[in-house]
Amino acid sequence: MGSFAFVIHPLNPKQDVARKYPLLAKALPTPLIHLFSRFWPPVYLSHITGVRSGMMNREIEGWLLACPLTARQMLRLPPREVYRKIIQTGRMAQNLGAGILGLGAFTSGVGDGGATVARHLDLPVTTGHSLTVALVVEVLEEAARYTGVPLEASVAAVVGATGSIGSACARLLAPLVAEIVLVGRPGSDVAGSRLAEVEAQVRDAGANVVRLSTRIQDVRRAHVVLSATNAAVPVIQPEYLGRDAVVCDVARPPDVSPRVARERGDVLVVEGGVVDVPGEADFGFDFGLPPGKAYACMAEVMVLALEERYESYSLGKNVRVERVHEIARLARKHGFRLSAIC
Repeated sequence: MGSFAFVIHPLNPKQDVARKYPLLAKALPTPLIHLFSRFWPPVYLSHITGVRSGMMNREIEGWLLACPLTARQMLRLPPREVYRKIIQTGRMAQNLGAGILGLGAFTSGVGDGGATVARHLDLPVTTGHSLTVALVVEVLEEAARYTGVPLEASVAAVVGATGSIGSACARLLAPLVAEIVLVGRPGSDVAGSRLAEVEAQVRDAGANVVRLSTRIQDVRRAHVVLSATNAAVPVIQPEYLGRDAVVCDVARPPDVSPRVARERGDVLVVEGGVVDVPGEADFGFDFGLPPGKAYACMAEVMVLALEERYESYSLGKNVRVERVHEIARLARKHGFRLSAIC
């Protein structure tokens, strides 16, 4: 039987720690959770069963593991210390017999995008970014149909355009929209930064009109917004969004402020890349989604295990477009489907 393991970590310290240790989360204040996360060992969460390919009549098993570092610790600690914790979690996956390891949330984006982690393990590693990108574009196309504003007539904004997911999504979206706004890190130099490199890639991909910005408020003129930053707190506020905008939030923790749902009934916010998993998947642990559903990054490692492709498929900071198309095709082949957006 094929097998995989997937790594998550606390995004909301109180809420996520309570999923595994309810009494501990109740007793400890959030600052102590951040502190203790540095010294806590990797955590075995569950055994995953029931993931079955309809096409191949093949079933796989997996394990859900937790790297104890919180999102804030991932951002603030020295990369070497963060790598060490993720590698420890990966070695737990090796000992369980996993054939491939998937990295979730900040474990996939810290430092060099999993490359260092893979070098220190004896099993392949994937970030899941290729399938995430494929499904984000699919989500935006579906949302455009739902709202009645076709993509080809839309202004699209990509927040976090210099990241691996944001830049790849921008390349794929560029020829599909009337105009694309690339939003980089506030305070960065537009002309001489990574943002200018992404602009060149997007123009090569067939963009019609490209604009650059380092102000998130500039998404106000966009009909569709993709947000994929590595921020530890929400960056998109209700006053930043235009009337009837569609926002696809692929970040974990979310980029969109809870205020948007409360104050902007005209705005449609959808999670990026949530899929229905084929078979009767039992994850054995509540990681925040309804039963039978998974994030695209998690689905990618399952697809590779079903396909018996035990290789470091999505690794590093550069997402290859040809791999985006390939993993999307393989996911459909095995029965993974985009969940309803609303």
